[in-house]
Amino acid sequence: MRVVAERTPVAAIVNGERREAFVEPRRSLADYLRDDLGLTGTHVGCEHGVCGACTVLVNDRSVRSCLMFAVQVNGQKVLTVEGLGADGLHPLQQAFHEHHALQCGFCTPGMLLSALELLQINPTPTEDEVRRGLAGNLCMCTGYVNIVRAVLAAAATAS
Repeated sequence: MRVVAERTPVAAIVNGERREAFVEPRRSLADYLRDDLGLTGTHVGCEHGVCGACTVLVNDRSVRSCLMFAVQVNGQKVLTVEGLGADGLHPLQQAFHEHHALQCGFCTPGMLLSALELLQINPTPTEDEVRRGLAGNLCMCTGYVNIVRAVLAAAATAS
């Protein structure tokens, strides 16, 4: 006999739009965003919360979407990389482009959202503060130098 998991309603504001769905209680936020909502910019790397590729903002705070259940965002506000530049390139995206802060791009969505959280908390960070703010995001390609430069440049244009 096959057991069908019970589904739980989830209603959240995702990238400024109210989204409602019924999901299995054990479904990760990453899988919900990617598979149910089609927001594939949220990348899934390690699935253990270590790499930071799946970072999104929930109520303006960074979370590892692979470690969070979709039902936990019920009534919350979620921002993914798709919502970052909804009206053209966000200053962080522009700075990443201008400073060549990406190579393969796999870590980029998580980096951008972690950087956004950092700049919302500290609009004028030092290089060390940027490095600490992005410490939970791993990049295998860039060496971080241009990523840090891009975040500092975005901060300079915003101030």
